[in-house]
Amino acid sequence: MATLPHVDVLIVGMGVAGGIIANELAKRSPGLKIVALERGPYRATWPDFIQDHFDEWRFGVQSELHQNLANVTVTFRNKDAQSARPMRQYGAFKPGNGVGGAAVHWNGVSWRYLPYFFEYRTHLETRYGKTFLPEDTTIQDWGVSYEELEPFYTQYEQTFGIAGKAGNLNGALQPGGNPFEGPRSTEYPQPPVTIAYGPTLFRDGAAKVGHQPFPQPSANSPARYTNPDGQTLGACNYCGFCAGYGCHAGAKASPMTTVIPSALATGRVEIRQLSNAFRIDHDGKKATGVSYYDASGQEQTQTADLVVLSAWTLENTRLLLLSGIGEAYDPAAGTGNVGRNYTYQTGAVVGGAIANVWWEDKLTNRFMGSGSNGYAIDEFNSDNFDHKDLDFFGGGSIACNNPGSAPILGSGPLPPGSPRWGAGWKQAVHDWYNRSAFFTMQGESPAYRQNYMDLDPTYRDAWGNPLLRITFNWTDNERKMVRYIADNVLQPIADAMAPTHKDVRGDLPDFDITPYQSTHVQGGTIMGTSPETSVVNSHGQVWGLPNLFVAGGSTFPQNAGYNPTGTVGALAYRTADAIASRWLKDGGMLG
Repeated sequence: MATLPHVDVLIVGMGVAGGIIANELAKRSPGLKIVALERGPYRATWPDFIQDHFDEWRFGVQSELHQNLANVTVTFRNKDAQSARPMRQYGAFKPGNGVGGAAVHWNGVSWRYLPYFFEYRTHLETRYGKTFLPEDTTIQDWGVSYEELEPFYTQYEQTFGIAGKAGNLNGALQPGGNPFEGPRSTEYPQPPVTIAYGPTLFRDGAAKVGHQPFPQPSANSPARYTNPDGQTLGACNYCGFCAGYGCHAGAKASPMTTVIPSALATGRVEIRQLSNAFRIDHDGKKATGVSYYDASGQEQTQTADLVVLSAWTLENTRLLLLSGIGEAYDPAAGTGNVGRNYTYQTGAVVGGAIANVWWEDKLTNRFMGSGSNGYAIDEFNSDNFDHKDLDFFGGGSIACNNPGSAPILGSGPLPPGSPRWGAGWKQAVHDWYNRSAFFTMQGESPAYRQNYMDLDPTYRDAWGNPLLRITFNWTDNERKMVRYIADNVLQPIADAMAPTHKDVRGDLPDFDITPYQSTHVQGGTIMGTSPETSVVNSHGQVWGLPNLFVAGGSTFPQNAGYNPTGTVGALAYRTADAIASRWLKDGGMLG
């Protein structure tokens, strides 16, 4: 194993969080030498996406932009009494593989979390009493407030060119925006995208039954946009190839069109692609560097003064466990925190609250669109509605999108009773593919004592290191939440849209890892105010190792009823600011 020349900053994982932190440190601290390790290759709009973008087989079916499961995967079980088995082909979630991370292939839905969600346990217990929450839930306050995060949300939105309509400017509600959002200091940097016909029918139906629909915030740039760093996004042409694909127009605000080119332009950032980290080296008091396998499979050790772990949620957690950093979570004893509070996204398309509608007399042009192209309502998100007489807590945002439906994977859904194969199925696809829309709840995922991650005792990766094991299932709380939303919210909206056929579902069976649902995975290295209940402080700094920071969704104590990317970005900017303005000067643990 070779030890490479020492650097100032070493970043593991060059996605949204890693790209933001690299860019900020390179701009604000000119003397730093920064190295970033990324397990996948470097791809850019030209030539990688502009030449072969519309290849559904390569990107949508064969998962070109996703991690190679033959090298590293996870094992899964619903409960401790079961034996976990490896995920051998892509199912529930799809981690990115390459510079830019999963945000290269994301849809582009970009929210701010509701203000009270950062003090969620305190909020719920104050409103409903100490005995309101289920005994097994481990939700907790984050240790940071919305007010503290607001300027970093703004910085993220300005840099990534987010399009939308403000609903609350400095405490004043704005017509056409989300009336439930926290106060914003500025309007979105871009106006909403042009929204397709299907979501417009949802907007009208939702308004008809008394809701307040608004354009869903989008990272699909509606026009040419130059951000504060001088990076320019192209204009979306609504091709319908967002989720699972890079953007051939350079319009999707991934790190590859925003922060990473800016970081590289400083000349202070080196990206080592095809580098697989397997251990954070440390002496018990500080991190000393990272050991990794290079592109040829050789072990290398890179030493550094500061280490930032900003890989995806699962790999952040696995690396801490493999490195013996912190105490691994034990659900039976209730001890340790590394691996605790695994959460997901309840009711994300497969299972949960979802409504499909079809019209004989309307063409919805499902083949076009953009990743975040629709209208949403927020009346039933989180605690925006009264739960006093309900037997569950939580909720979610409800939205109708037109992201594009490619021919192989997007031929359905079909009305109830349609043939499922043969000539009859083909005729049904012909009749109904372009006459439908769907809307669903993006539900919050509370944390529970029994849902966690640890190292699998049996299965190993291609280099002989233990795989990460996930133990997870829904609870009756989420099942009641989903049924309530389906019956009381989705069903009335579907009726108001006057479809020829409809199919409203509100069932949440045991979690199944085989069908794709959402890449919104959180927890494992959660933040908080004390090492007794968290792995990192509110700046992402690991308790007891002051020169090791963790960034990304793994620091979320639980997941909200929104896509997490906007909050990942805001927290990364806050971490970068704390490092640049305080840690580089004084070191030590930040308050």
